Amino acid sequence: MRVYGFSCCPCGWRGCTRLLRGLVRVFPPEELTIIGNTGDDFELYGLHISPDLDIVIYTLAGIVDEAKGWGLAGDTFNCLGMLERLGFETWFKLGDRDLATHVTRTKMLRDGLTLAQATAKLCRRLNVKVRLVPMSNNPVRTKILTEEFCLDFQEYFVKRRTKDEVKGMVFEDSDKAEPTIGLVDAIRNAERVAICPSNPVLSVAPILSVQAIRQAIMKTEARVVDVSPIVGGKAIRGPADRVMASLGFEASTFGVAKYYGDLLDHLIIDKIDEKDRSRIESLGVEVSVEDSVMRCIEDSVRLATTVMTE
Repeated sequence: MRVYGFSCCPCGWRGCTRLLRGLVRVFPPEELTIIGNTGDDFELYGLHISPDLDIVIYTLAGIVDEAKGWGLAGDTFNCLGMLERLGFETWFKLGDRDLATHVTRTKMLRDGLTLAQATAKLCRRLNVKVRLVPMSNNPVRTKILTEEFCLDFQEYFVKRRTKDEVKGMVFEDSDKAEPTIGLVDAIRNAERVAICPSNPVLSVAPILSVQAIRQAIMKTEARVVDVSPIVGGKAIRGPADRVMASLGFEASTFGVAKYYGDLLDHLIIDKIDEKDRSRIESLGVEVSVEDSVMRCIEDSVRLATTVMTE
């Protein structure tokens, strides 16, 4: 069986990676392809940082800091402390061992590897067996528009702690970006496309802004299944509900279904949202009602099984 996973996971938001932990237990990891959002990538201290790719790698390698939901378990921040003494801003928290990943990736890129090739090497070195693929080797940068500013994603998300009301977004250079080699064929040949529970407008939208990826998902014969990141009108963690509302979308499971529109075949919602079922089905989207909040590995396995069998 060939299974296709469609994933993105903003730093500090754990619904996506918790579902991925279940997926690799339900199916052989070698049969899973995960698309990583690179709209959040940026350069810091001369290093190429790929936060969404890294949290997937760290989680599936079993070395993520579970308490924080990002970074490496037991990491220290001595380098960051010295950088602060030397006059650098240190609002983006890079641990000492985490820095080693970014140094390695940056060297690979400067040696001529593509981001996809560098990601594959990092996965092999940390014994991650899924195929984790950046959405594109070309840079696509998420810009957040507010009343006053145009912010880089990490400025909005980390430095300013999502306090600004989002008025719009720009996925810079997405019109020039080509999907990673083999990605479109993987989507076309998939048995299932699973959108993990991530912020639709900040984390999935950058991937869909690469038009060839969006078109491949529209045309695939595979079922496209999403787990709603909104439960009871709220994001479990992160600003998804606030951002959807500020952009004119209802902050609900119905709003999630309406946002994805014709891309979506099936939406898994929490029992607390069962009242939305008929409205979602009126959009032509099938619905499953589950306990969708993943508090333990057993929850992740159960939900992953539903995702891949509905």
